[in-house]
Amino acid sequence: MLGPAPRFAPPNDRLTYHRSERWVRGTIGEVTVVDSRRPLLVWEPELPVPFYAFALTDVTGGTLRPAARPPEPGSRAGSSFYDLTVAGVTLPNAAWTYPGDIFAETVCLAWREWFGQGIERWYEEDEQIFVHPRDPFSRVDSLPSSRHVVVEHDGVVLADTHRPVLLFETGLPTRYYIPAADLVQDLLLPSDHHTRCPYKGVASYWSLRDLPGRDGRNIGWYYPDPLPGVANIAGLTAFYQDRVTILLDGEPVSPT
Repeated sequence: MLGPAPRFAPPNDRLTYHRSERWVRGTIGEVTVVDSRRPLLVWEPELPVPFYAFALTDVTGGTLRPAARPPEPGSRAGSSFYDLTVAGVTLPNAAWTYPGDIFAETVCLAWREWFGQGIERWYEEDEQIFVHPRDPFSRVDSLPSSRHVVVEHDGVVLADTHRPVLLFETGLPTRYYIPAADLVQDLLLPSDHHTRCPYKGVASYWSLRDLPGRDGRNIGWYYPDPLPGVANIAGLTAFYQDRVTILLDGEPVSPT
């Protein structure tokens, strides 16, 4: 059975790991909870992204105790759960261990942005990272182009450029980033919405000025200060392909 290759997908029946040489720290408030130079990246069958497992000896800023109210047995790849206490505050089920010899004496710590509670800030080397660890088997390339990109909404042109930056990310649709000077600025209204991406940074959003409600809200986004690997998209705007019509050299771009 043939099909297009997605981003790296872990097996459905077992844990997968990758040894990392990155220096990783996680903090809550002013407390460094974990400081490790030998983490493991672990993929669970039911999760689309990896998370770090650390040697127990690298978790020095908090106390782990067996969870008072763990999730149902069998959840999270056979994990055993722990409550994490930092500076007198206990976070239920914010840590877990995996079965198997390779994971002996290691523990995973929850990322607040992914699980809703857990470690507040993470660093790889001296760069803050967001949402979840970056997947070493995913690639993000942002390439300057001279292709002709036109963005329309219900027949109204929102952008027209011959100098886009095309962003290719493993397993995701190509994104077409457009310079601010090539947007029809009068049709766009700054939004107070923001999102964070582990590969690109913190995004700000545009809504359509004359289309209130969901259809026009947060229809495009840009990164004022993107991460170094995609620095050339700074200030450029991309739009959701399923909410606008994008013409690439005169041909419609598929919404997905």
